[in-house]
Amino acid sequence: MNVKYAITPVLFVFVRIKRLNVRLNSVIIWRETLLVPLGESTHKNGKTHFGKFLLKDEYNMGTQTIKEKLSLLPKQPGCYLMKNNRGEIIYVGKAKNLFNRVHSYFSGSHDAKTRRMIMDIADFEYIVVSSEIESLLLEINLIKKHEPRYNIMLRDDKSYPYIKLTNERYPRLLITRKVNRRSGKYFGPYPNVTAASETKRLLDRIYPLRKCRTLPTRVCLYYHIGQCLAPCVNDIPPETYEKMSEDITRFLKGGYQDVKRELNEEMLKASEQLNFEKAKELRDQIRSIETVMEKQKVIFNDLDDRDVFGYAFDKGWMCVQVFFMRQGKLIERDVSMFPFYQEPEEDFLTFIGQFYAHQNHIKPKEVLIPNHVDQKLIEQMLETAVLQPQRGRKKDLVNMAIKNAQIALKEKFALIERDEKRTIGAVEQLGNALDIAAPHRIETFDNSNIQGSDPVSAMVVFEDGRPKKSAYRKYRVKTVKGPDDFATMKEVVRRRYSRLLKEGAALPDLILIDGGKGQLSAAIDVLENEFGLYVPVCGLVKDDKHRTAQLMAGDPPTVVPLPRNSQAFYLLQRIQDEVHRFAISFHRQVRDKSMVHSVLDDIPGIGKQRKQALLRKFGSVKKIREASSDALRDAGLPEKVAETVKKYLDDPS
Repeated sequence: MNVKYAITPVLFVFVRIKRLNVRLNSVIIWRETLLVPLGESTHKNGKTHFGKFLLKDEYNMGTQTIKEKLSLLPKQPGCYLMKNNRGEIIYVGKAKNLFNRVHSYFSGSHDAKTRRMIMDIADFEYIVVSSEIESLLLEINLIKKHEPRYNIMLRDDKSYPYIKLTNERYPRLLITRKVNRRSGKYFGPYPNVTAASETKRLLDRIYPLRKCRTLPTRVCLYYHIGQCLAPCVNDIPPETYEKMSEDITRFLKGGYQDVKRELNEEMLKASEQLNFEKAKELRDQIRSIETVMEKQKVIFNDLDDRDVFGYAFDKGWMCVQVFFMRQGKLIERDVSMFPFYQEPEEDFLTFIGQFYAHQNHIKPKEVLIPNHVDQKLIEQMLETAVLQPQRGRKKDLVNMAIKNAQIALKEKFALIERDEKRTIGAVEQLGNALDIAAPHRIETFDNSNIQGSDPVSAMVVFEDGRPKKSAYRKYRVKTVKGPDDFATMKEVVRRRYSRLLKEGAALPDLILIDGGKGQLSAAIDVLENEFGLYVPVCGLVKDDKHRTAQLMAGDPPTVVPLPRNSQAFYLLQRIQDEVHRFAISFHRQVRDKSMVHSVLDDIPGIGKQRKQALLRKFGSVKKIREASSDALRDAGLPEKVAETVKKYLDDPS
C-alpha cells in the first residue's frame, strides 16, 4: 500500500544509512513530535511497518499527549526532564522560560546529535521554580540523581592529591585523594602525588606530628629521629599541637617564607651557642624548603588560591579548561570535553555547578570566569568570590584558559578527521579500487606452522577500518597432515563459512587471504564450488622482507593497482600485520603446550596431580615404565589405575 502525507511544517528529515551504502529504508517526518511514514508501508496485525521502524497506535497517542503538554507549558523558570518510551530520564535541562525552551526542541533546525536526542524523547515532565538560581541548583541535583545519558557528566573521575591535616586530638599529616571536610583541613590540589609527598616529607622534618594511625604502647622510630613527640607515652599539652597546626596551615597557605626566616634565626642562634649539630639540621631544613617550595615560578605575589575557567565550543561540542592556582602558582589544569544541547553559556553554568559538586573539588578563595556568563548567578551558586577580569594579569589567565580550550577542540576535530581518513576513507578507497561497495566488514585469514608441525590458522575481523577483536577466531587444523598451505586454507575457509551458513549469520563484505595465488584460488574454490557463495575475495602478497606488497583479486588472480601511499594500502598493511600477529601468537601457544606434553597425559585416570606425584616418586617416564604394579600402588595409585598405567606404558598402541 502506498501511503503519502503532505504535512507542514517539516522540521527535519531523518535518513537511515546502513554500512556506508546509502539505503533509503524510510524517511521519517517529525511534526511537533508526531511521527508519520512517507513512502512504502505495509499493515500487519494492526501495526504500521516500514523499513525497520515500527509505529504503534498507542505511541501515536503518546506523541499527541506531548503536543498537548507543549501548549500548557508555563512561561516561568524551572527544570524539564525528557523521557524515552521506557520512562527513563534521558536529559535534564533548565530554563528561564520553560515554554520557550522546551518548544525550541520541537521547532527550528538542529545539529545531528541534538536530532538523535530528540528522536529518543517520548514524554517530558517539568518543575517550576521561583528564580534562575533555583533552576540551576535543581538541575545539578537532578543530574546527580538520575545521571541522564545526554547530560554533561564528569566521567573521567579525576581526583588530585591533597595534603590533609586531621582535626584529631593528636593531629596527623596525610596524603589523600578523598576529601571529607569534616575530618580536617585540606591543602592542594598538587600536580601529582610526588609533589605532595615531597612537601609532606619536608613538613615531617620540621613539625613532629604523630605518624601512627592508632597510638602504640611504646615509642617508635619516628620519636628517635625527632619526627614525633610520642604522645603515646608523653603527656603533650594541647597548646603544642595547636601551635604546630597553625604553623603548618600558614606554611601550606603560602607563608613558608616566614617559616624559612624563623628557621634561619634559630640556625644563627644555635650557631652562636656552638650547637653546630642543631644548626646543621636547621640549615638542611631551610635548603629543603627552598628546593621543594620555590622550584615553581610565582605568578601572583598575593599567594591566593584561585581557579581559572575558560571554555570554547564548536560543532556541538564544548571544551572547558580549569587552571588550578595554589599559593599564587599555576600547578595543574583539568580538561573536560563533551557534547552540549542547550545554549553554550547555560551548559557552562551547569558544568561549573557539577564541577564543585564533586567532593574532591574544593572551592578556592577566588574563581575567574570569562565574560558573557552570568557572574552573579555563579557567585550565588558557589558562595565564593567570582570575578570577570577586564584587563591585567587575571584577564590574561582567563584568555590563556580560553585559548587552550580552543586548541583542544581543534585537535579533537583534526584527530576525528584523520581517523575518518584512516578508517572510513580507507574502506571507501578500497571499495573503489575493487569496484565494489565499500566493504563494511572484512575477514582475513592466515596460516602458521613450522614445517607442518602444530598447524594452526587465524581469522581477524575489521569493521569500518577498525579491528573488532571480539570477532577474532582461532583454528586448529584437523584434516591436513604436513606443510600444505593450500589444503589448510581450504579447511579453515570451509569450517568458517559452513558455520555461518548453518547459523544464518551475515557474510562479510570482503574476504582477504594472507598468501599468493595458490591460497587465494583455494579459498575461492571452496566458497564458489562448495557453497555457491560469490563474496569478493582477495589475496595479500608479501615481498621478500615479509611486508605487504600487492593486493590480488579475480580468478585467475591479477594485481589490483593501489598506490602505496594511499590510505587503503595502509589499511591493508594494518590488517595483514594484525592477522599475522594473531596467527603467530596462537601457534606459539599451541607449540609451547605440545612441548610440555607427556605420554602420561594420554593415560586414562591420570590427571595433573597424579602425574606430578608419579614424577616426584620415580623421576622420569622411563623409570615409571620400569616400575612394578606394586610400586605404582605404593605411589598412591588405585589398583585399577596402576594396572592401566602399566598396560599403557608397556603397549601404548
